Amino acid sequence: MSLEVHQFAYNSDNYGQLVHDPASGRTICIDAGDADEAHAAAAKTGWAITDIWITHHHWDHTDGLAQLKQSTGAKVVGPEGITGVDEVLQGGDSFDFEGHGVTVLHTPGHTLDMLNYHIPSAKLLFPGDTLFPMGCGRLFEGDGPMMWSSLQKLLVLPDDTRIYCAHEYTLANAAFALSIDPENTDLQAQSERVQMMRAADAPTSPTSLAMERKTNPFLRPDDPGIRAQLGMPDDTDAAVFTEIRARKDRF
Repeated sequence: MSLEVHQFAYNSDNYGQLVHDPASGRTICIDAGDADEAHAAAAKTGWAITDIWITHHHWDHTDGLAQLKQSTGAKVVGPEGITGVDEVLQGGDSFDFEGHGVTVLHTPGHTLDMLNYHIPSAKLLFPGDTLFPMGCGRLFEGDGPMMWSSLQKLLVLPDDTRIYCAHEYTLANAAFALSIDPENTDLQAQSERVQMMRAADAPTSPTSLAMERKTNPFLRPDDPGIRAQLGMPDDTDAAVFTEIRARKDRF
């Protein structure tokens, strides 16, 4: 049976996800920024949280970890250095979740410890704060070339990968993307769609890798139109990415 995903909001703009295996009843909580909201999501679905997968150490992904672990008895996996993690993971690791292989991708940039969880059989990716619709994470601990290298690890995944992101940043991301890629008709259409979605208070996560390939400037530093807009026709992809990230920070 395929995995089921229930997404829930917390704080001002965070998303968490519950990932449920109907056959066994096991349920993963992706990150643990707010234990009360995770419990509310579990109550709404009728699922019992048995596992917690942490993507990185930032407070809005870990503040509820101690409470959620204590109240559920869930096994916690995640990066080294986070209090409450039972099994430390690193990039290149893989493990089984009820017959579904899980691959751990290390994507430093936003933080140095960032882990993404890819479940190929279910076409699911949980990237933490690495990737967003039409955006990517701010560089708090890494630099541009490091983050570009990390994003390239995601670009090799299948187009139909469903990407469940950790924040609702899409309207701001779309406005910035249009500022440096104004002739992109796919981007124009997607910007209109997400404006309607947000007006209806609908989440813009998940997205697909196919859509991000077409509309996300952070995945497209090789695009001639973006390079022309930036005045960087002959620079490396890493340099163009770094400039895009710097402009977004000032936008």
